[in-house]
This record gives sequence, structure tokens and C-alpha cells, in this order.
Amino acid sequence: MSNVPPPPPQNPYAQGSPQMDPASEKTWSTLVHLGGAIISFITYATLAFLPALIGYLVLKDRGPFVRENTKNALNFQLTLLIGVVIGWITSFILIGFLILLAVWVVNIVFSIIAAVRSNRGEVYRYPMTIAFIK
Repeated sequence: MSNVPPPPPQNPYAQGSPQMDPASEKTWSTLVHLGGAIISFITYATLAFLPALIGYLVLKDRGPFVRENTKNALNFQLTLLIGVVIGWITSFILIGFLILLAVWVVNIVFSIIAAVRSNRGEVYRYPMTIAFIK
């Protein structure tokens, strides 16, 4: 009889996240980009960063394609959030309402363009975006 203790049980949560296949990476990237446009319809762009933030935190270790797309989407949504804050602050002089409208339109248009490009397998870089996450 051996006096060697059995190995400790494996913790399934301690292992790294499994890599996604390319089709799943494209699907999730597309959904994260579209999430900004969909939430923008509902909350007028104030919470449109949430799908990108959640997508980045959950999926960043699942593959390089999904990491780049979720990072770019999050940077874009955070940049637009600055525009929303500026729009609300300046709304008392009426120019803010034009800023909010512009942010809303830009969010929807560029999120849809990014989703289409992502679905084709391209990493989309939004124009005029501050790189908060590198």
C-alpha cells in the first residue's frame, strides 16, 4: 500500500478560459458592436457602453479577434460617453441637444458599420476614438 495522498481536486474556475473558435469570435464581436446601437435606442446613449464593457471583461481572454473588437468597441463607447456628458452639461444653452443628437446618430451608425465589418472577420477601428484601453 502506498502512503502517497491523492492529488487535490481540480478547481474548474482556476483554469484559463478556453479559446473560442473563429466563428464564435466573429459572432460575439458582432453582438458587442450591435449592443451599443441597441442600448443607444433605449437609453439615448447614456448606458451604451455597458455591452462593450461586459463583453470586454468576459471575452477578452477568449481569443485575439474578440479581444481587439471588444476593446475597440469599449474605447468608442467611452469616448461617446464623454460627448453625452458634455451634451447634458451644455443642454441649458440649447447647443447640448444638438451634441446629444449627434452622439446618438454617430453611435448607431458606427456601431452598425463595426458590426458588419466584424461579421466579415475584420477588426474595426472606430474613427476619432480615445484609446482608454490599450
